Amino acid sequence: MKKTLFLTVAAMVLASTFASAKESMLIDFTQLKADAVADENGNPTENGRTVMDYSVAAGATFTGEQKSLMKTSLALTSWEVVLNSSAKNPTSVGLSQVVAAPVKESADVPFAGKEVMGVRVKFPTWANNANAKIVPAFDIPAYEPLADLDENGERKQPTDEQKGKYLFDDGYGVVRNVGTLKSIAVTTMGMNFPHQLYVLLTDNDNVTRRYLMGELFFDGWKTLQWNNPDYISEVRTREIRVYPIYPRGIPLVKFAGFQVCRDANHIGDDFIGYFKDVKIIYDLAVLTSDRDIDDEDLWGIISKKEAERQAGEMARFGNKQVNRYLEKSKMATESEFTTSLSADSNSNAQQTDAAK
Repeated sequence: MKKTLFLTVAAMVLASTFASAKESMLIDFTQLKADAVADENGNPTENGRTVMDYSVAAGATFTGEQKSLMKTSLALTSWEVVLNSSAKNPTSVGLSQVVAAPVKESADVPFAGKEVMGVRVKFPTWANNANAKIVPAFDIPAYEPLADLDENGERKQPTDEQKGKYLFDDGYGVVRNVGTLKSIAVTTMGMNFPHQLYVLLTDNDNVTRRYLMGELFFDGWKTLQWNNPDYISEVRTREIRVYPIYPRGIPLVKFAGFQVCRDANHIGDDFIGYFKDVKIIYDLAVLTSDRDIDDEDLWGIISKKEAERQAGEMARFGNKQVNRYLEKSKMATESEFTTSLSADSNSNAQQTDAAK
């Protein structure tokens, strides 16, 4: 009888463990303020926590000075608006952008005085379906090790406390040990636009899925929430799957962006939106606990897999950013012609001729 009672209690404890879910901040845009890598005027241009150096993918033809400029981050001004073919035209591409939007100190929200993501999308005015994705400048790396930034914008070696931790955890775009998603929440400011908002998430198999958060047809700050319709709260009706504890990789999700969809029946032209953060509630994929033997220190299987994945992420990220750097270097910087009517221009022309 005592043995039966013990097994019943153990089963109830196990069931409550599996039924519980965890809440985590996936990405908090108030943390992405530009605070590092100053420009020629001394103004910071990148977010220090998320700075990535893509010069590792550059060829040997670049100088050291050029490679020192090959940096980008998740600073809000680095995010991009990608329009679909129905919405893409030169005017829309040029005017659609992401900015850092300061919230007034007098605002009645906990993040008053901080900067959130501000988005402008130029949708076509004619009647057709159109959508825009708001995405980071690069795919957020899941396996970039956590390390501090020095005064030159270079990553230092991880400290003892930082070893085993990753750069984009803790509200910078990656959450680990994610099993079944239960809910997703977005804190956003509505402007009475009848457009639909989706959240894009990528898993550790590099599969991106979108989740409908609802319409933005409201005014003021609001939390939009998606609830998994297939989530089973009763553990007895779940399909239990058991996986080897080691060396199975820990499942994760990465923030891949937002998608705003405008229906052909709704008004077009400019869309303005503001976003503060994205949170998720999820089941744990595995129960972490202290074990008698440190498997990873002994075998190093997961570390090797993560190193290979990190190298692949950096290669894809670096090639794209290098091509953008080259394109930016070829762009015209002059906004006006040099006048031929001033005395200075004539004297310069005479000096040029004399030198020849």
